[in-house]
Amino acid sequence: MSLLSPLASNPACSRGREFPLEAALARGPRSDYQRDRDRIIHSIAFRRLRHKTQVFIAPDGDHYRVRLTHSLEVAQIGRVIARALGLDEDLTEALCLAHDIGHPPFGHSGEDALNGAMAGQGGFDHNAHCLRTLMRLESPYCEHDGLNLTWELLEGLAKHNGPVLAQPNWALAELDAAFPLELAGYPSLEAQVAAIADDIAYDNHDIDDGLRAGFLALDDLLEQPFVAEQWRAIERRFPGAPQDRRLRELVRSQIGVMVNDVITETGRRTRGMSSQAEVRAAGGLCADFSPEIAVEERRLKRFMYERLYYHPEQLATAIKARDVTSGLFAAFAQEPGLMSDGWAARLPAEEPQRSRHIADYIAGMTDRFAIAAYARIYGEAPEGLSSV
Repeated sequence: MSLLSPLASNPACSRGREFPLEAALARGPRSDYQRDRDRIIHSIAFRRLRHKTQVFIAPDGDHYRVRLTHSLEVAQIGRVIARALGLDEDLTEALCLAHDIGHPPFGHSGEDALNGAMAGQGGFDHNAHCLRTLMRLESPYCEHDGLNLTWELLEGLAKHNGPVLAQPNWALAELDAAFPLELAGYPSLEAQVAAIADDIAYDNHDIDDGLRAGFLALDDLLEQPFVAEQWRAIERRFPGAPQDRRLRELVRSQIGVMVNDVITETGRRTRGMSSQAEVRAAGGLCADFSPEIAVEERRLKRFMYERLYYHPEQLATAIKARDVTSGLFAAFAQEPGLMSDGWAARLPAEEPQRSRHIADYIAGMTDRFAIAAYARIYGEAPEGLSSV
C-alpha cells in the first residue's frame, strides 16, 4: 500500500527497533508496522485482555465489553480515520490494539491498589506498565527480552496522553534510558489518531453497556444536547423501530459524527503541512475534535463519570476489587511461594526490584485469575465483586 500523505509514518523510514532485527529472520512480506501489529495480536498479554475489566468488573453477562473487545473497537475506529487521512493503517491499528495492555486486573481500581502498595517503590502506572510489558516482560524470542517493537509504536504508546513533560514513572524512565523515545515531543499522527479513537470508542460503547446494565436511563442521557440531537434524528428516521435497535443506532450515529468531525478537524489543522516533522513541531495536537464537538464530548464524559463510573454500586465494587489486589500484594510479599509459574524463583532479594516484580506478577492477572488466587489464599473472595 502506498502512503497517501506526506504526514504519514513510513515503515521504510522507521527509526528501527531496540534490538537489531536481521532481514534474514523476517517472515513473510510484511512491513515493520505490520510485524508490530502481528506480534501484539499473538502475544499472551493481548489474549489476557479478554478477561480484564473495561467498565464492569468480572461481568457475568456475555454481552458486556472487556479490554479485548474495547481494543478491537478502538482499532476499527482508528483504521477508518487513518485511511481517510492517508496515514499508515497498520501502525494505527497496532497502537490501538496495544494501548490497554498495561492495565492490571479490575482496571483503575486495581491500578489504584498497586500504586498504593508500591508507594515506597516508585508507584504503578498502567501506561508505563504497557511499555514495560511490551519491552521486557512479554518475551517469546530467544534473542532478546520483549517483543522488540518499532520506535514509532513504542513512542506512540509512551505519549498516550500527549508529551510526557513531568518526571516519568520509574518504569517509563528506565525504558526511555535504554531506548530513548523523545518523551517531551508530540507523537506521530497515527498515535494521535489512536488516542482520539480510544475516546470515541469508550465515550459511546460505555453508554451501550451502561444502558444494558440499567445504570443509565435514556431520559437522563437525553439531557445531553449532543445525544438528544442524534436521538431526535433517529426517531424521525425509524419511528416504528424497537427501542433496543434505536439505542444501538444512537451509538452508531454518535460514533459517526465524532469520526467525521475528527477527520475534518485534523485536515483543517494540518492544511499546508508537508512533513511529519511539522506535525511533531506543531506545539499541540493535530488529530482532535473541533472546538464545538470537544465541548459536547467533555460534557458527555462528565455525565458518564457522574452516572456510570461513579455510580454507588460501581464504587462499592471498586472497593472490593482494591481490597483483593492489595491482599494479593501483601500475601505475595510475605510468602513469595504463593506465586506461580516460576515467579517466586525469580523474585529479587532487594527493593525496589522485589516489590516491582510482585507488581508485575499481579498486573498480568485477569480479573477471574486474581479472584481465584485471592480465594485460594484467604479462603474466599469478597461477595458481589461483579456489579452486573
